[in-house]
Amino acid sequence: MRRRVRRHSSLIDTPQTRSNTMLQQIISHTPIYVWAILGFLVYRGVAASQDRTVTLRSLFIIPAVMLGLSLQDIANRFGLHGAPLAAWIIGAALSTGLTWQLIDGKRINVNRAEGSVTVRGSWLPLALMMAIFCAKYAVAIAFAMSPALRQEALFAVTVCATFGLFNGVFLGRLLGHLAAYLKAASQAGLQSAAN
Repeated sequence: MRRRVRRHSSLIDTPQTRSNTMLQQIISHTPIYVWAILGFLVYRGVAASQDRTVTLRSLFIIPAVMLGLSLQDIANRFGLHGAPLAAWIIGAALSTGLTWQLIDGKRINVNRAEGSVTVRGSWLPLALMMAIFCAKYAVAIAFAMSPALRQEALFAVTVCATFGLFNGVFLGRLLGHLAAYLKAASQAGLQSAAN
């Protein structure tokens, strides 16, 4: 008789079993390509933690990928117009400007002959990529659970501004590295003209 009671009690609907079931449903319904994107982002983020020399063209990869992911999500969920787009632009502009100001161009080594830049390692790109990934994942779950969120202006503006802030950090870092490269190129041009 005790065994029956135990078996029955394990089937009781509790908040713990509901949350476990919901979590299992969320993970099992996540498309495989999402996990591939996560793997790529982790790989790129760990690589960014080390000092490395990259071509000028390579500097654009992660900012472009993250920009594309954010704008695609905004377009699919809220549309690229009105308040959602304005919120993204404002968030991106603020964090781009702030990040660009914080970049120390003197700490960036430029090899103009090879068209490369030596970038100091940082865990910031990995943290930002994981933040964007988690935010996108959370928004997707929220929409799956409550489709009415599409009509919530405050939710749309908050999500879009958050994505803009994250994207702005990547864009600000990119602009800081490009500015250091262009400054080194102009100084090299002035030196060769002086000789």
